[in-house]
Amino acid sequence: MGTMDIITVMSNRSEVNIDKGRILYVEMHRNVAEIHLYNGNVVPTRNTMDKISAQLGDNFVKVHRSLLVSVMAIHEVGDYLILINGEKLDYVKRKRKEICSEIESKQKAMIGAFSKQECPATYEEYRKHYSGFESMPFAFADIEMVFDDKSHAVDWIFRYGNRELGKLEKFPLEKLINSSFGSLFPNMDSKWLRNYERSAIFGDIIETMDYSPEIDTFLLVISVPTFTGHCGCFLFDLNEIKHVEGSEEGILERLKKGQKLIHE
Repeated sequence: MGTMDIITVMSNRSEVNIDKGRILYVEMHRNVAEIHLYNGNVVPTRNTMDKISAQLGDNFVKVHRSLLVSVMAIHEVGDYLILINGEKLDYVKRKRKEICSEIESKQKAMIGAFSKQECPATYEEYRKHYSGFESMPFAFADIEMVFDDKSHAVDWIFRYGNRELGKLEKFPLEKLINSSFGSLFPNMDSKWLRNYERSAIFGDIIETMDYSPEIDTFLLVISVPTFTGHCGCFLFDLNEIKHVEGSEEGILERLKKGQKLIHE
């Protein structure tokens, strides 16, 4: 995911180093700035909005006199700002047009920078990079996120896949590579898209267990950050995972009962 961009603040009389890419938003309470991180932690520090804004730079937007939000954390702007983790934040509604314009401009600039990051240029280079996955007994893919003109993730492209991926997706591997998921599966379920976006943009490791209507299979998918704007996906068919007798009821049985599980 590249080099971390770190800020250092004083919190509870100690210096704390924070990766700016892990910050969702900063909320001011008089002279205390509460820095809300993606993992749910909150780091309080005595500071002013102007100073903290200068530290964070252009990838944050002021949506309220006391609220500064990471532009890449914003998934949707409606009655509230909907963040990529589902959290809702209030903002100045009368300035919605200006705020939306600023968010869109900054998101486009960040996404445009992805193409400048080093990653394999050809499928053969991807195969060389992932040579250890070629003969693994599970499916693996490296996918590149696709963003619309409003900088929202709307699809992904398969840049690498091993032989097991073709079997799982029920497509010849040569047809999968460099194709978008949406072009192959028009019934794409957005839940996968949201989690892959979190891995690609925020560097989270996400475990998703759910039914995939696209291939009519219950899946366990672990997504991890790889190159900037990409994520790697380990995919397992839950029908092929053995359940040990005497232990708790298996994952697949619980899913089939409608107990949808998404672990973060």
